[in-house]
Amino acid sequence: MRKLAVLVVTLAALTFAQSAEAAITEVFDGNGDIACTTQGPGPNVGQRWCGTGQYDQNNNTRSTVQSFDGVPIDVNVAFPDESQFGAGPYPLMMMFHGYGGGKINFTGMQRWLDKGYAVFSQTNRGFHESCGTPTSKLADLDCTTKGFARLDDTRYEVRDSQIFSGTLVDEGLVSPTKIAASGGSYGGGMSMALAALKNRVMMPDDSLVPWKSPVTLTPMSLAVALPNIPWTDLAYSLVPNGSNLDYIEDSSYFGRFGVMKQSFVNGLYVSGLAAFGNYAPPGLEPDADLTGWKNYLDAGEPYDGSPEGQAILEEIQTHHSSYFIDHSQAPAPMLISSGFTDDLFPVNEATRYYNRTRVEHPDSSVGLFFGDFGHQRAQNKAVVTNARIALENTWVDHYLGGVGPVPVADVTAYTQTCPSGAADVGPYVSADWASSAPGEIRYLGGDGTETVQPIGGDRAVGSAFNPAPSGQACTSAAGAKEAGTGNYELDPAPAGGFTILGLPTVVAKIEQAGDNSQIAARLVDVSPDGTSKTLVSRAIWRPYNDGFQVFQLNGNGWKVDEGHVLRLELLPFDGGDANASTGVLSNYGRPSNGQQVATFSRMDLRIPVVEQPGDLGGLVKAPAPKVLPDRPGVELAKGYESIGSITLDDYANGVEPPCPEGTIGTTPPDCQPPECLGAQAGSQLDCGPDTTIRGTVKVTGKVTLKGKVLKAKVKCGTGNDSCSKIGLAFKGAPKKGKKGKDLVIAKGKGLTAKPGQTKTVTLKLTGKARKFFKDRRHRGKKVRGPNSLRAKVLVNGKSAGFKTVKRVAKVK
Repeated sequence: MRKLAVLVVTLAALTFAQSAEAAITEVFDGNGDIACTTQGPGPNVGQRWCGTGQYDQNNNTRSTVQSFDGVPIDVNVAFPDESQFGAGPYPLMMMFHGYGGGKINFTGMQRWLDKGYAVFSQTNRGFHESCGTPTSKLADLDCTTKGFARLDDTRYEVRDSQIFSGTLVDEGLVSPTKIAASGGSYGGGMSMALAALKNRVMMPDDSLVPWKSPVTLTPMSLAVALPNIPWTDLAYSLVPNGSNLDYIEDSSYFGRFGVMKQSFVNGLYVSGLAAFGNYAPPGLEPDADLTGWKNYLDAGEPYDGSPEGQAILEEIQTHHSSYFIDHSQAPAPMLISSGFTDDLFPVNEATRYYNRTRVEHPDSSVGLFFGDFGHQRAQNKAVVTNARIALENTWVDHYLGGVGPVPVADVTAYTQTCPSGAADVGPYVSADWASSAPGEIRYLGGDGTETVQPIGGDRAVGSAFNPAPSGQACTSAAGAKEAGTGNYELDPAPAGGFTILGLPTVVAKIEQAGDNSQIAARLVDVSPDGTSKTLVSRAIWRPYNDGFQVFQLNGNGWKVDEGHVLRLELLPFDGGDANASTGVLSNYGRPSNGQQVATFSRMDLRIPVVEQPGDLGGLVKAPAPKVLPDRPGVELAKGYESIGSITLDDYANGVEPPCPEGTIGTTPPDCQPPECLGAQAGSQLDCGPDTTIRGTVKVTGKVTLKGKVLKAKVKCGTGNDSCSKIGLAFKGAPKKGKKGKDLVIAKGKGLTAKPGQTKTVTLKLTGKARKFFKDRRHRGKKVRGPNSLRAKVLVNGKSAGFKTVKRVAKVK
């Protein structure tokens, strides 16, 4: 039997290889038999077009192929002119459409056909002729039982594209490893998933298997992806809670259930129905229950603790979000493009994936492109669009065509400009996201308080700034402070102004009763006369307790002109209708049920700018150490080492942060470069007056646990007379909100080292630490102990930074 199977596959391979040498008259032979026509004289001469071209539900034109479960998918395929580019097999570009859209027509494929690449496009399940229209449902009964829209499910829509491209490989028409994925919005989500999978397929049981062509079992792999305005965590993008930070390694959804982007969620739902969206009846398909999910969000708080709410989050993350696809292997090279003025999928969807990948797979190639484009309110001006297309061409030409050097995986950004006729400014190019804004302008609010009332805000302003369905980026509104809101203003911009680039950060103390409330934040640019304001950035935050908290606004690239004032506005919700049931298209964020009064104090607003520290008469400072949120295992993202970090607890308690890694000294602003050790006064180095620092001890490298001991490397600073009688301790906080209850992991004293020497020290674990980290049994099952814990390092009783203590073997 095995020999017979091998013979069948071999004969199939020969048959397909022979067919590639002949004229391409059809594709998906035996599974659609989609006819191809060769184009005559004209701009597309010699191209082979297979399919019906434009999807048109009015004329019921369709060219469908059955997928793995029998669902018919409407597709188009095209091949370049053979006389110009040869007979193939060709590199393949897969193009995916936005939500409610359909397969790309042949005119839309010309960009890639003209380069000699084959192009494939599909109408995703549940829309138009892929089981959306009445005609498609009558033509195939599978449409009525399983042809539902599934929100780019990795096991279905994504797998469909992998199967169909594999069939083209089997037919000898395209290369199995020269494959690219592109698309915007819904198509961006598809492209992100394919890049994360790279050479794998997710099956209906969630298992990952190698991506192979369906007949000849040829191994396949994605070569490059161009996700444009994509999501990476769909749950966060639609129902944000404010836990995303662009300077931590892992910024997955964490904490409380968020706040629905009301106008977007409802607008998308309705637009999908208008595109003949085939939505599953509520409750029929738990993993594709679009209507049931929306009904749950429409009802509003309380969400926390709800099994239904948790199930929705887990489903959306597990099967519809690239960030949660197994990331043990590096993704395909990709250029992610996200819009500063895109309020649906803002730039934090890109930075989230970028930061984690750079840590876990440092040799991977992930580039970022930001500007004023994308969903509402974006302007999508030609300057930025053309720059993005040119950069995409560079990536695709290298990875598909073998043309040009390896693209540089850097960060390119353009700023938003108003009025709408003004050209966007840029490019600002940086080696990584962390260095894109070298300076920071900071507002420190002292002990003053601001109060946000449950019905505060100006509804006319909320309506003007509402992005969906037709918001505009340069819309202005009345500049007065809105009644019942909190407001913090910077001084008027000095001569020359300054340019924001990145995500503003808010650290503040908040007091708010109840469990259902939210806070909406808007950063606005107020005219010099105070009569008008323009939206720069916004965010929705779900406070998780009383006390100090940290969150970020979505971010932008924006020039603050001389005399203009930046104002942070804090509101009970962001929209034009306080009634959630009538404001379904009027509110950016759904008003919360039972909204309570909120009081803000100790405001710390940090604005990232392109200017250098010291510019504008000293107004621009070096970025302050990043405040790390209270979440397990949080780590600073790659690139921020020179800035450093401080825990939220230490920030709240007034503890000075340690000097960043790679510098010497105890705490800012006295941190100095390591070259200052032993430097002479008056040297050209940027050193303080005390140029010799003695006795500096630093914990470097990994800190590990095994058996009954902790191992760490300590280094005595160069130029020191000695490091002697040093006490060393590691303390962690395994439980939130337990001040004064830090777990002492290990400690020791009497350490000695010579100048410049690095030593490995072994410290005995405390009994409590051993109990915390070791495996245990619970209800008859083995439960693995924690793998890591972020620990405070103490040298002679003083804070010397933080290290993640990792368990590398069993703790006894």
